[in-house]
Amino acid sequence: MKSKRSKIIFYILSLPVIVAVVFGAFLFIYAVTPIHSAKEKTVVVDIPTGTSLMKVIQNLHGADLVQNRFLFHVLVTVKGGARSVRAGEYEFAATISPSELVDKLLHGDIKKYRVTIYEDSSLPQVASRLMEYKLINEKDFFALSQNEEFLSSLSIPGSSVEGYLFPDTYFLDRSMTTRQIMRIMVERFRSRVSPEMIRQAEQKGLNANQFVTFASLVGKESGYAAEKPLIAAVFYNRLKKGMPLQCDPTAVYDLKNFKGKVKRSHYKRESPYNTYLIRGLPPGPIASPGLDSFQAVLQPAKVDYLYFVSKGDGTHFFSSSLMAHNDATIRFRNMTNREEKTDESIR
Repeated sequence: MKSKRSKIIFYILSLPVIVAVVFGAFLFIYAVTPIHSAKEKTVVVDIPTGTSLMKVIQNLHGADLVQNRFLFHVLVTVKGGARSVRAGEYEFAATISPSELVDKLLHGDIKKYRVTIYEDSSLPQVASRLMEYKLINEKDFFALSQNEEFLSSLSIPGSSVEGYLFPDTYFLDRSMTTRQIMRIMVERFRSRVSPEMIRQAEQKGLNANQFVTFASLVGKESGYAAEKPLIAAVFYNRLKKGMPLQCDPTAVYDLKNFKGKVKRSHYKRESPYNTYLIRGLPPGPIASPGLDSFQAVLQPAKVDYLYFVSKGDGTHFFSSSLMAHNDATIRFRNMTNREEKTDESIR
């Protein structure tokens, strides 16, 4: 009788252990088995800031990534992540296992976007590029771009962030705010345009904002790195002589949604940026220049050129006298017209 009672007690005491072992084995199998072994696709799930674990599981269930919500909840708890799921946009392969899915959530392995901001992009162009990936709020972007408090926090001396959003390749995610993304881009500017470069610019009579402004004009005039020191030299020479810079992109800079060629009528536009009407540099940058444009401003070519004209292939012809410049303008304009007529006849 005593022996029988001992066996019963033993079985009763052993039952939780047996259940735990069986459940543990079942949980392990569940954890390592692919969610969809045959579906070769990816699923994107957005987890907003402040979302509870239960809501996260509900969202994953709705995305067909969690079949058994109870087991998934237990798995998250076992991995110690009941309160550690990071908000953000996640991309999961349908063949991922529940264990791997939980690890991605706990490590904050959110979806990153590789975004390239091209050299000499204007502020609207930068905004448009970021909006392609739904990374910013357009209204916030343009409001912050001229917000005095925000600009002061970034130590930007001008009245706009124009020119300070450094052109480069960034890895960004949608959990970032517009403010954070703009700050990242300005910090990249600080890391590339060094204090030493700014000191060198000051030795040439340019303060920090004028340095960026000058570089933006050089960048907008030519995309060829080898030409930029020549472009910079022309602008320096004209400044010394008190001549207007006559930089075409400045004549249309503040025209909204401008596309096409700069025309003679644009040269007469009343604008604080129009260097056909004002003397010296415009009040601020007109684009985000690349590093070679900054270097060209610091190390202009040692030439006496005062003029340049497009040769129609992206490069320019440089002249020291107005007569030579006018001759070159007529020559290359005629050449361009002939090529356009040839193209039309081919069509």
